[in-house]
Amino acid sequence: MVTAWGARFMGRQLPCAIGRGGLTREKREGDGATPIGVHAIVGMLYRPDRIAAESLPRWAEPIGPQDLWSDDSADPDYNQRVRAPHGFSHERLSRADPLYDLVLITNWNWPNAIPGAGSAIFLHRWRRPRYPTAGCVAFAPADLLWIAQRLTPATRLVIRG
Repeated sequence: MVTAWGARFMGRQLPCAIGRGGLTREKREGDGATPIGVHAIVGMLYRPDRIAAESLPRWAEPIGPQDLWSDDSADPDYNQRVRAPHGFSHERLSRADPLYDLVLITNWNWPNAIPGAGSAIFLHRWRRPRYPTAGCVAFAPADLLWIAQRLTPATRLVIRG
C-alpha cells in the first residue's frame, strides 16, 4: 500500500516517493501525478550489467540499449515496451543513471491502453530520498530489491489518496 508518506509491504514500512503532481483519480499523460487505485504488478525488468539475475525472480526480464517504453498517445504501441528504433515518443529503459536498473511494471492503463490516460507507472529506484517522480513510485535501491525478491502473483500496489 502506498500513501503520501510511505509504503507498507509484508509488514514493513518503507519510505517512497510519488509523482511531482501528487496523487490523482484523473490520471493524464504528462501530468506528473501518481494514480490512486489498486494496480497489479505485471512485470519486472532489470539491467543485467548492473544487477545479478540470480538476485531476482526467474521471471524478471533483462533490458538492454534497444529497449524503450512508448509514451506517445498517437503510437499504436502506446504504453507498451518497444524496441529502438521507434518513430514515436518514448522513454529509454536502459538509462545512463540507475533509476531503471530494476523496474516493476504495474498494469496502469495496460495492456489495452486508452490514449492520453497515462503510461508507465513503474516502481523504480529513487533519485534521492523522497524526491518526486514523473508519476511512478520510487524506493531506496535496497528496499526496491527487497520488494522484488518477495513478489507473488497476488502482489498489488494500492495507492490511497
